Amino acid sequence: MAAIFSCHSCSSLFTNSKSSLFNNHKHSINYIRLSHSPNNASIRRFRPICSSQNPNRLQSSDKQIDRFSGIKECVLSVALTIGLITGVPSLSYASNAGDVTPALPDVAVLISGPPIKDPGALLRYALPIDNKAIREVQKPLEDITDSLKVSGVKALDSVERNLKQASRALKQGKSMIIEGLAESKKDHGIELIGKLEVGMEELQKITEDRKRDAVIPKQKELLQYVGGVEEDMVSAFPYEIPEEYQNMPLLKGRATVDMKVKVKDNPNLEECVFRIVLDGYNAPVTAGNFVDLVERHFYDGMEIQRADGFVVQTGDPEGPAEGFIDPSTEKTRTIPLEIMVEGEKAPVYGATLEDIGLYKAQTKLPFNAFGTMAMAREEFENNSGSSQVFWLLKESELTPSNANILDGRYAVFGYVTENEDFLADLKVGDVIESVQVVAGLDNLVNPSYKIVG
Repeated sequence: MAAIFSCHSCSSLFTNSKSSLFNNHKHSINYIRLSHSPNNASIRRFRPICSSQNPNRLQSSDKQIDRFSGIKECVLSVALTIGLITGVPSLSYASNAGDVTPALPDVAVLISGPPIKDPGALLRYALPIDNKAIREVQKPLEDITDSLKVSGVKALDSVERNLKQASRALKQGKSMIIEGLAESKKDHGIELIGKLEVGMEELQKITEDRKRDAVIPKQKELLQYVGGVEEDMVSAFPYEIPEEYQNMPLLKGRATVDMKVKVKDNPNLEECVFRIVLDGYNAPVTAGNFVDLVERHFYDGMEIQRADGFVVQTGDPEGPAEGFIDPSTEKTRTIPLEIMVEGEKAPVYGATLEDIGLYKAQTKLPFNAFGTMAMAREEFENNSGSSQVFWLLKESELTPSNANILDGRYAVFGYVTENEDFLADLKVGDVIESVQVVAGLDNLVNPSYKIVG
């Protein structure tokens, strides 16, 4: 399974190496948290508990970690963590492993306003479009969520203001929105705009009738229309994938999957279906690899293999293999680390953002949402991802949204958009009954499952 440490030299979510020194305890792991006082900053160990935990193994693992990590790396990691969590300028590694150069991060770059944590909003903003008019409709509709944080019916006054702003933006920008639609999708986009206009009128009636409980379902519906319009603005896949990866399974667009999990030993939850949206616009290789494995039924019947309060993870097959064995080669199929940077036209492949000196860069798919889905990999091999995947459960001290230690190091390729809160109820041994693609399979290019196995 994956392990996370805050030291730079061992900070990673890596696949379970059956020959590694972490093999002795498959489901337990130590985290390093910052304990800060006016006089000193120290490190204390935080141990999430799981069903297979053995205190003796934890102690052994601690010693191995201490031997494994250098004092220099730990000190610099603490400085980096302080900078990310508190905004204090910190030291960052140079690309040369032996050199350390001071870097003074621009806090405005690291934390530019309240971070977006809603998976639907993250997916909408990640689309490769540039249409200000539709964004001006989207934003006030999303702001309804914050307006509803006010108690009682007073919140509805703020909701009404949000709605008026969105309605005005739609009326003024409608022609620009229609102009932005892809020609092949224009009719569908116009149909959605019509539904959006009607839905706004219905929401106006809801606020006038002071039906607070009806606001959120209607808001969700309206934002689905907005997201649909925005997707109809994408005419074609926006960039060329590097030649060395062009023959891999690729998701050139988006796909939606339903993951059905049988929950054991929980009287309140017997099974749950998690809906996951996979983003091939920003991670075509990673998302394509996963969809291809889903179509092979690779994950069906597999157990949850890690659930420690920080992440939920699965994908490690039985036997000595650490990933998917491609029947055509009889070797483990691996994929490159793939990270899309905000403002860039194509992903970075094979390197972390830290490796290439992009310390301030924002990722297009950040680890902001509960249920962020990403690819696990071996600790020191960027291009070793195969079949092991994980979902992040927010832990604010380690991963503050918009400024955390995971962005730029691991390939995010989707978000759980329905029932994500139930991820926290999953335990090691719960069984994935099935994973099925329910939309977007036609966006998968080079599907290997149709050729072999």
